Amino acid sequence: MTQLRQRMIDEMVLRGFSPRTHQSYLAAVSQLSQYYHRSPDKLTDR
Repeated sequence: MTQLRQRMIDEMVLRGFSPRTHQSYLAAVSQLSQYYHRSPDKLTDR
């Protein structure tokens, strides 16, 4: 598990997100990463 993914999970736990929300958000970030062929921490708005 990457540091970024773990940080995202930790933040969702702190905010009290449901397990289903965890799954949804992690899947969305994973799909975004696959679409752009790079790690989410390497994505920019340009």
